[in-house]
Amino acid sequence: MKKAVSFLISVYASVPVLLYLFPWILVRFPFFVDLSRPEDVLNHTCNFYLSTEEGVSVGVWHTLPASQWDDALGRSPEWYRETLGDGRPIIIYLHGNVGTRWDESILSAAGYHVLSVDYRGFGDSTGEPSEAGLTSDALYLYDWVKKQSRGSLVCLWGHSLGSGSVSSKGTLTLHGSAVDALILEAPYTRIGEVVAIHPLIKVKPVTFNLCLQPLKSHNNISSLYIRWFLPDVHTLTSPLLILHSKDDSIVPHHMGQKVQHNTDVQVKMFSYDENLGFSHSNIYLDPNLPNVVREFLQNLTQ
Repeated sequence: MKKAVSFLISVYASVPVLLYLFPWILVRFPFFVDLSRPEDVLNHTCNFYLSTEEGVSVGVWHTLPASQWDDALGRSPEWYRETLGDGRPIIIYLHGNVGTRWDESILSAAGYHVLSVDYRGFGDSTGEPSEAGLTSDALYLYDWVKKQSRGSLVCLWGHSLGSGSVSSKGTLTLHGSAVDALILEAPYTRIGEVVAIHPLIKVKPVTFNLCLQPLKSHNNISSLYIRWFLPDVHTLTSPLLILHSKDDSIVPHHMGQKVQHNTDVQVKMFSYDENLGFSHSNIYLDPNLPNVVREFLQNLTQ
């Protein structure tokens, strides 16, 4: 028993040290996953890369609606691209700060095309992560999809860090026009506040400085952790759906409420009770999630 406790303490104490020595861990997790081969886990998914600017290539997974799964076997990337113009809604999913495009949800089973992108510096995408870079990558993919969609509705869905990417001032002003729809899952008000109240930091305050220091020194990653997100929300002009669990221990539920109350656009917030146990990353387990999204998107096309 003593050995087990000692082992757990050692692992816990090593986390800030590992982050201090190897900050790239945050953007390269999970390991040992070949992101160029989605067919190893999903037969109805295609991998491709987009050059969002000179020297930057980002990886994208395109997962088909369930009705097309049987037809997808052995199909080329060109065939997948053509399907984006079939009239079905398209969701562009932007993951959080720890993760890659291998995170898949059940949304394709609900009849949507789902494109999941790794920002520059994440997964096997090239380049260095930065606020401007993440915004640029999200915008480029959105515009690329709109050109392929033949008028289909395109929705940007951001989870945690991804919520800042799809709602940043850069996205809202540089694009020149409102995106079709926005879904923010566990949105934050300020990333610095999120880091400060992280469970690991609350138990061991010294961890805060050790974890934040490599982020500040790792080129432009620091901008992701010190910028304000909330003021940008005032300029939203796109219909908005907010998803947040009341037991979220990473981004507290009250931050989602603050985002909701600081927007002037059509906004709907769907909160999940604590007893469901969805916390920060498991809202996708809600069997009713496809219905929530479907109702939101259908109201936009009526």
